[in-house]
This record gives sequence, C-alpha cells and structure tokens, in this order.
Amino acid sequence: MKRIAYSLIASAVVLALTACDGDDGAQGIQGEQGVQGETGQAGSNGTNGTNGTNGTDGQNGTDGQNGADGQNGADGKDGINGGSGLVRIATVPTGSEVTGLFLTDQGDLFFNAQHPSDENTEVDSLNNRPFNTGTVGVLSGVNFNELPRNLVSAPLHETQFEAQTVVTAIGQYQILGQSGDTFAELGEQGLAGGLGVIYGMTSGQEIIKNDMPDFNGFIFESESSGYLFTNWEDYPGGMSRLKMSKSEAGRWSVDQAMMIDFDAVKGTAANCFGSVSPWGTPLTSEEWIVNSTVDSTTNPAWNAPVVDTRLQQFRDFLAPESPNPYRYGYIAEVKSPLSDKPVVEKHYTIGRYEHENAVVMPDRRTVYSSQDDTGGVLFKFVADNAEDLSSGTLYGAKLTQDKGLSDPAVTGFDIEWVEIATGTNAAILGWIEEYDGITPDSYVDGQTNYISMADVQAWVDGKETYPTAEEGGSPITAGKPMDDRVAFLEARQAARLKGATAEWRKLEGLAINHDRVLEAVTGQDVIEGEVVDKAYLYIGIADIDNTMIDGEGDIQLSSRVKDCGGVYRAHIDANYSLTRIEPVIMGSTYRSSLTSDVRCDASQLAQPDNVIVMRDGRILIGEDHSASWKYNNTLWMYDPKSK
Repeated sequence: MKRIAYSLIASAVVLALTACDGDDGAQGIQGEQGVQGETGQAGSNGTNGTNGTNGTDGQNGTDGQNGADGQNGADGKDGINGGSGLVRIATVPTGSEVTGLFLTDQGDLFFNAQHPSDENTEVDSLNNRPFNTGTVGVLSGVNFNELPRNLVSAPLHETQFEAQTVVTAIGQYQILGQSGDTFAELGEQGLAGGLGVIYGMTSGQEIIKNDMPDFNGFIFESESSGYLFTNWEDYPGGMSRLKMSKSEAGRWSVDQAMMIDFDAVKGTAANCFGSVSPWGTPLTSEEWIVNSTVDSTTNPAWNAPVVDTRLQQFRDFLAPESPNPYRYGYIAEVKSPLSDKPVVEKHYTIGRYEHENAVVMPDRRTVYSSQDDTGGVLFKFVADNAEDLSSGTLYGAKLTQDKGLSDPAVTGFDIEWVEIATGTNAAILGWIEEYDGITPDSYVDGQTNYISMADVQAWVDGKETYPTAEEGGSPITAGKPMDDRVAFLEARQAARLKGATAEWRKLEGLAINHDRVLEAVTGQDVIEGEVVDKAYLYIGIADIDNTMIDGEGDIQLSSRVKDCGGVYRAHIDANYSLTRIEPVIMGSTYRSSLTSDVRCDASQLAQPDNVIVMRDGRILIGEDHSASWKYNNTLWMYDPKSK
C-alpha cells in the first residue's frame, strides 16, 4: 500500500509538469469581401472554389471572379486569414509557451514568453537582450482594437534568429521586464529583489527566481499610464506590479516595480492565469497545488516526506513545519490594487481545485472558473451581492452530449447546473484552520489526516454526522456534526458525487468580452457599428483525450483531435448562465512520415491554453504545446465569422 500521506502538491507537480468558410468566406457574406480582389486570387486557386455549394453566395462579393468563389474560395485559401480563419500573430522563442494574453480597451496587447530556453542567445534590435528567461512584454506600435481583417500571418521560424526571438505579423514586441530584473535605474522605485523573485515569509531568504510569468492584467490610471499585474507560476507563487507610462510613439517605460505581498493569506502557490474583475481588481488563480483525487486509500496528505524540490521550496517559504494544504488552491483577489500596500483576499467560496482562470460576468455576481486537470469540472459561483465574492453559492456543470455525434469538430453539449453548496469566506476559513498544525509525526500508514472519500460520500448522502475513524472518516471530523466543508475544500469530488460532469481534460482559459456580453444580454448599444444579439464565453481545451475520449460518462468524443485540443464557446442567457457548449475551432493531427507519432499541424491550432475575446468578436489564442514537436508556440487570432 502506498503511504497515503504522500505530498498533496508533489503529486500535482508531477501531473502538471509531465505542466464552412475561411475568414474570407465570412467576409464574402458581408459583401465587403470583394475589395480583397487581389488576395482572393489564392482563393480562386482553391479546387473547391467554384464548385463549392456556397458558391452562390458570391453575390455578396463585388469583385467578379473573386466574389463568385468568395465563400469556398476561402476554403481553397484566399489569403485573408489563410482560409481557416486563423492568423499567426506571433511566435514565441524556443522553449517558451504563450501566456499572459491581455487586451486593453485602448488596444494594447500584452503577452509573455514563459520559461524560454536558457540557451537562447539571439537578440533583436528593439530589445537588445536575449529571450533566455521568463519575459513579460507588449506589442507596441499597433492598436489591436483596429486591426484589418486581411492581416497576413507571421511566418514559421526558419532561422536561428527567428526561432530564438518573438516574430510578429504586426507591431514590435517590446520587453517590459524579465525574471530577476531589478530596475536599478529607478532607484527606490525599483525592485531590489528582482522581478519574479520570492522570499520566505519567516526566513526572509530568497526561495526562488521564478521564470514563469503567466497572467497579465492592466489597469489604466490615465490614457497613457497604468499598472501591469503579472502572475508568477511556481512554488511559491507571486504577482508583480509594474507602474508604466506610454509615449506618443507607442513605446512603454517602467516607472515603478514591486512584488505583491501575499503573507497575510499565508502565501500563494502556482499563480496561473487570471482576470481583472469588472470593478477593477486582479483575480489570480492557484493551479497545480491540489490533488483532487480524494480517497481514503490514495488521498495523499501534505505531511509526507518531501520528494520534490519545488515542494521543499514552498515549505521553506512558509516555515520548516508542514503547512496546511487547505489554505491553497483558490482564487485570490487583489483589492485596492493601485495603493502602496494592496490588500489580498482568498475566495474560498469559489472552491478549492486546480484553478486555471476565473471570469466575472457583467452582473458582477456570476463567476465561471475552470479546473485544469484530468477529470475536471466547469464551476459557476453566484455571489450574494455584486462586487463581493466573499459569500454565495457554488455550482457544477452537468453536460448532455449531442445524440449521435462524437467528432469534436461538430459535437456540442447542453448544460444544466447542479447546486453544490452555499458558504462564506469566514465560515470556510474556520474549517480550514482546523487542519493547521498537522506535522509529520501525525502521519500513520493507511490513513489520511484530511478529508476522505468516506467523508465526501457521507456529506452527499445527507448524513447528520461525519463517519468515524473506523468507517474511514478523517480524525479531524470523525463523529462530529456534518457541515459543508467538503463542498469547498474538496470541490471536485463534491461536485462529481452531486452529479456534475467531472470529465474535462486540461480545461484551460475562459474569456468573454465584457461589452459584447453586456450588449447581448441587456440590449444596450455598447459595441459601435455592430448589433450583438448573442453572447458567448470562450473556453480553451489543451488536450481532448483521456477522460474526454474514454467512452464513459457524459463526454464521449472521438480521438481525432486528441492532443491538439481546441476552443469551445458557451452561450450565455439573460441570467448570465451558460446553457450550451459548442466547438469553435479544433486542432488538426497528422502522422509523421519519419515516425509513427501523431503530431499537430503547424498551420493549425495546437494545445490552446488561454483565449481573449476582442471587441470585434475575433479571439486571440495562445498555445502551450510540447517542444518535441519542433516548432515554436504560436499566438493565433481566429475569426468566428469565418465559419
């Protein structure tokens, strides 16, 4: 039998690190496609251009031959968005993934190169420094809210220089900061410890120089200045804040740098993606800190011997003794974010699991949160009061797959919401504190010091008391009156046993465009020049495999897409509730001629991580695929109107 007190987060680290028209067709429909006559030549070369069933829609193209085959000419490749609706906006340097996508109302696009290869040596003329450590940056010299629809893709890298730098289709990538930067030129406004560097709460010693910048969120102070918040995803986790200003030429400069102090909430772990709430506060997500496989024989307790160096770093950050695992795995809100000392509050109400991202709807009460895991759940939280996430009700999504369909490209799901429990931060924190002080000498073979599956089942069954130790219950609660701690501290298993679908695989970023959703739901004329009558939340799925293709449960898809993943959208109703999930765009696999490996097509989507919805409805998608595929990760732009 395994020692079930084996590290809760060590297991999570192992899991985490193992971390019909093209666009022109759609433009043809709009009648403005015709102006793309020259570009359409490529479309007219498509073999299905003139033969396509949609060819009659060419009446909407005004340029003769290009209009005639406009729709299916796009399928042949008529140049605008490559016939697939995809434009390669940028590729990031060797070894890195695209993280931190954030688009401001003024059109500034921020994104990061997370953990690039430390062997990268090439430098570009703008930045004059190599991309060999975690990099935070912005595309300068371009307004992403005013992009043309006939943008040409950036090329795949062919030279060492292209492979080791950021190659863009438009604008120039400007480095704002890299791991360890002190901004010494700013004097007392600099960061003596270095960007992304984390120090121990008790020792004051440097624990880790973090090279994994993830989420970015920008809050404007004026039209040309503001604050950039960046997550640093490791053990322990962190968040930096850069006060910045922009010149008339579109170049940014850093005026002040600091790391957010999370000591008041006992630190954070693996700060992954996030969002900025409608009331202007950053929300940061704790991801690979939780092992949600709760079971009386396999549930690992935190107090086991350390087998992972990152876990040791995290322990050193907190204190030599074992910390309480139930203090980690939540959404944390940075309040008064522009003050000298921002206040941080963890929202235990949204549940404890492997959070990738949380997005707040325009009602300022409804929150959707994704679980980046195998067998994950899509969660909804509805706050009791607007702009206050400290109390409310947690739900899990129950999916019903379209009958007779299994191909990921066409298969959707209807959604119903299963209520899990209602709680407050204060009450949940009280339960969490009961698990403080559990030390290694409390460890017993074959037992857990924490919540067991027997506890979860008893709660679901409506028992009046927790199971005794002989019945498989936890020693903390054995025989005590039942409460709702299970719902929030072991949210995945609670949701699963309540009937929610726990079968998502790598459920990644969630995104809306606030104004588009607001217009669709309320009818307000928010988006100038366009009538938005349908609202969607977009969902990135990095891997459509394992529990999504095992032929069991609520999700039973084919393995055609497999490791390439895809993007879904979920319809938002008048109550800001999701009612249906449908595929938007999927990756494409091929079998290598040199090996038997199935790989993802470099000209298509591969393992999307996070998504951003632009004001005009197009979406930005960042990739996080394996370096073994021999091409660098891409930042894509996709136009849903191309479909």
